[in-house]
Amino acid sequence: MDIIETERLTLRNFRLGDAADLFAYLRQPRPSCFFSLRLADIEAARAEVETRSKSDEHVAVCLRSSGGLIGDLFCVHEPPDTYSVGWNFNADFGGAGYASEAGRALFSHLFTAKGARRLYAYVEEDNIPSRRLCERLGMRKEGLFKEFVSFTTDDEGAPKFENTMQYAILRKEWTA
Repeated sequence: MDIIETERLTLRNFRLGDAADLFAYLRQPRPSCFFSLRLADIEAARAEVETRSKSDEHVAVCLRSSGGLIGDLFCVHEPPDTYSVGWNFNADFGGAGYASEAGRALFSHLFTAKGARRLYAYVEEDNIPSRRLCERLGMRKEGLFKEFVSFTTDDEGAPKFENTMQYAILRKEWTA
């Protein structure tokens, strides 16, 4: 991936030195959609960083001032011109606008450099911060999928299904 710089952030591919920072927020992921990415220890974080470093689908979001990893974005290409996008940030850096800044930079890159026509994101209905981020990025709510997916089970091992919202934005909406 091309390195993207904003006023406060650098968006880049993952590097081996990112393991400790990734572990800081994936040892206990907050959104249920990231429970499957939970990292047991720093060795698991190193392995995950190595995997992510080989793919442009995973974007490390780093502070320009320190170079430290504060979160990540993903952008999965669905030919010919659509991308599934998402984000996961360390809660210690919440409330400072970093997710919005990173999202705007990624969206701009996908629409201009990658020729995307449409971007979409799935968000659990109860994940209010992520829903607000979608809206700040100009995405519109396209629908609500009732009991769409399960990330956890109840005490008896039965899946607990969650409602999921889909947000999207078209290039022509982004440029308007």
